[in-house]
Amino acid sequence: MSSPTPTPTPETIQTLILQTLSTANTIPDSRELAVDGRALSTAEDQNVIRGVLDSLQRKEMVEYKQITATSFTLTEEGQLINEKGSHEIRVWQVLPVKGQGQPVTVPELQKLVGADVAKIGQSNAFKKKWISKDGAGFVRAIEQPPVDDTAELLREISASGDCVGGDSVTKELQKRKLITPKKHIHYSISKGTNFSTEVKQLETDLTVEMLQSGTWKESSFKTYNFAAAGQPTDGGALHPLLKVREEFRNIFFDMGFTEMPTNQFVESAFWNFDAMFVPQQHPAREVQDTFYVKSPVKALQPDPEYYERVRKIHEEGGYGSIGYRAPFSREESEKLLLRTHTTAVSTAMLYKLANQPGGFKPAKMYSIDRVFRNEAMDATHLAEFHQVEGVVADYNITLGHLIAFMQEFFAKTGNHKLRFKPAYNPYTEPSMEVFSWHEGLGKWIEIANSGIFRPEMLEPMGLPKGVRVLGWGMSLERPTMIKYKIGDIRTLVGHKTDLDQVKKRAAVRLEKGDD
Repeated sequence: MSSPTPTPTPETIQTLILQTLSTANTIPDSRELAVDGRALSTAEDQNVIRGVLDSLQRKEMVEYKQITATSFTLTEEGQLINEKGSHEIRVWQVLPVKGQGQPVTVPELQKLVGADVAKIGQSNAFKKKWISKDGAGFVRAIEQPPVDDTAELLREISASGDCVGGDSVTKELQKRKLITPKKHIHYSISKGTNFSTEVKQLETDLTVEMLQSGTWKESSFKTYNFAAAGQPTDGGALHPLLKVREEFRNIFFDMGFTEMPTNQFVESAFWNFDAMFVPQQHPAREVQDTFYVKSPVKALQPDPEYYERVRKIHEEGGYGSIGYRAPFSREESEKLLLRTHTTAVSTAMLYKLANQPGGFKPAKMYSIDRVFRNEAMDATHLAEFHQVEGVVADYNITLGHLIAFMQEFFAKTGNHKLRFKPAYNPYTEPSMEVFSWHEGLGKWIEIANSGIFRPEMLEPMGLPKGVRVLGWGMSLERPTMIKYKIGDIRTLVGHKTDLDQVKKRAAVRLEKGDD
């Protein structure tokens, strides 16, 4: 097997570019350049070409533009679907038509197609209405083979590298970890004002020797920029998120709240989901939405009596609730994950509040810190963001108190026109979404979620009857983006952040009406 041809030297590529431009005036695509019959199409080739172009552009011999294209390749799981079909089609294939065979139960389905395929395929097949429930098992909801659009898309991507389904389809396939993007960079090149097929060495200094010998007359000098400012001195600067975070902290302190400890990014599924009365079958617990930790495998166990009360409320019910009547797995409860919300911290703090020496005492607490979601990144979503959360625990407080608290809190942030819309959360009832009128956009925008924590969550902790807990939460990134008029969250956090803008952006005062 012959070894790959090495990338030509910068000198060779420079000569090639200048000679090509001398006859063609422009080079529309730098990948079309070739040395000894080999096209310079690899990423390494284009990196060398970029270095040569930068050098020639500084001499004003050429001008160029960068062109970025994206292609997609299949992941290992995507390749498996490409060959065998999607999870949902494989689930559909092993099920009988309704009335023509014995329904297949979940354990049987796992044996037939595997646990992972059964879990994901069952969910997707239900969404697409390919299968239906029949007693304790599943059957086909349609007799004719459905179109396996997922597999068809992956086969097309495998063949062409392009995804023709649009951005939403591409994001969904990336979220399911079926495809990975790959950027390809190349350049269009044209002649500059000082174009020549020969590169002259530009002098940067006029020396005594040049003046004495007269060689300065034939020398070419690099253009001097006499208007250039000196190197500015650097100083520290707070990131815009920290500026807005500090303003929120001051508002909470002004309202008498205490700050909760939030330095534990890795949490157990018990505190992140189970203790909050989120069912173990909830979609948010899927690997497509949550980052699970491989090592260590298990979390430390909570108080056994408390764990048993939580298990019982899920499986059997209690405290006036029938529960979920669904199996409750210790293995699922012991999984470690990157917390998906700071409410996991609030839950642990409420448990401590219920079991502290001297018994329960009313409290107002808040937290502002990072949470993690397994989401495809775009202009408004990241896999990591900050959550602002407040909780109030006291006797006989009501939905009216929650609305009054939020009106006072958001008034201090400049949001005076609020609307409240009923919503659903597994761990709060009633629940509300909070909307504020945005003068700049001329419409109502959602700014927070809120509710009263359910008795199924609070009473197993040991909180006295009559104690209710109000809670509301919002992201830190959204008000920061609105305040500083940032359109793409990736320019606020991450490698695309403009450090110069971080230094220049002013401190905030939200109460002045930045709604």
